[in-house]
Amino acid sequence: MLCLHGFFLYPGGAELSSRMERRLMDRLFTNCTIGSLALPNRLVRSATAEHMADEAGRPREQLGRLYADLVRGGVGLIITGHMYVHPAGKCHNEMTGIYTDELIPDLRTLADGVHALGGLVIAQINHGGMDASADSVHDPMAPSSFEAEWLKRPARAMTDAEIDEVIEAYAAAARRAQRAGLDGVQIHAAHGYLVSQFLSPAVNRRTDRWGGDIEGRMLLLRRICSRVRDQVGPDYPVITKLGLADRIEGGLALAEGLQVVAALEEMGLDAVEISAGIGGKKSASIWPGIRREGDEAYFRDWSRQARQRTRLPILLVGGMRSRAVMEDVLASGDADLISMSRPLICEPDLPQRLRTGQQTRSSCISGGRCWAEAEGVGISCKCPLEHRTT
Repeated sequence: MLCLHGFFLYPGGAELSSRMERRLMDRLFTNCTIGSLALPNRLVRSATAEHMADEAGRPREQLGRLYADLVRGGVGLIITGHMYVHPAGKCHNEMTGIYTDELIPDLRTLADGVHALGGLVIAQINHGGMDASADSVHDPMAPSSFEAEWLKRPARAMTDAEIDEVIEAYAAAARRAQRAGLDGVQIHAAHGYLVSQFLSPAVNRRTDRWGGDIEGRMLLLRRICSRVRDQVGPDYPVITKLGLADRIEGGLALAEGLQVVAALEEMGLDAVEISAGIGGKKSASIWPGIRREGDEAYFRDWSRQARQRTRLPILLVGGMRSRAVMEDVLASGDADLISMSRPLICEPDLPQRLRTGQQTRSSCISGGRCWAEAEGVGISCKCPLEHRTT
């Protein structure tokens, strides 16, 4: 189902009447839907690895507090940090797990805490593949045998049986999310994790049905979506985060990424979040030093092209900091929802500040110093206050 007003295009430019400007400035805080899920506004907390789980993947209390702050801050939807669907897919220490039924009570506690405050939360489910943690996974797998300067260590090719096992792991993880009361799942197909690796011709050099042209390389995603639907039924929200291009030599090109976009509705998905970049190349998906409106929304052109190929609601992530840019993206129809990560680490209450007019833009300068620097700490903004915008 499309977000309300998802395709209505407003005229732009300085000649906008004051009345039209007021209508545009209300758009960010209008409701919309993702499948059966009704959202109170169009601001989404994009999945962010929180580093707030124990060795077994159980979320710590600090993760519940983080989500509570986000709900109180007014965000319309939380997408959790990626959760590993299989022990062989754990990407880093302190990653939240969803690989066993034993974790359902802990995940239910997370969901209940969000719902008690009136919020919504979707679980991002993921397998690291070749980007799995060396501390936890001693034999990393990839579509094909692969090594690169930017990769932590070489990975071996997966067998057909291992591919089938991973597909079932995603399906079981989605069912656990549903049983735990989470409001949906997001299949991670970006940033060089396993599904993204299968989409990438640089990594996926298989000559069987799982490789070759883009139809073969997207087969894993197609099978995962099918089995997830089998487990959760037709009405449970299932979305994906898609890397439209790898931004490395020989990687997934934009034209092929758009072919994947065109197939997502047929796969049974309810929405797509647009991103890019492959693992190990953080600069490809996370841009530093965003201080001007002209630097914002760096994947917007790709989202605009995706808009021409799908009727699904589009979530756009990537450097949006000012309300003016967010409103323009929505008014143009280039996206239906705005996803943010770093600004909500810096200011969990940013949505409320934007809604009330207390701020017109985030204080985040995209310094990239959010990530956990020691175990037990988790993500937090570490940029000096004097360097933040006001």
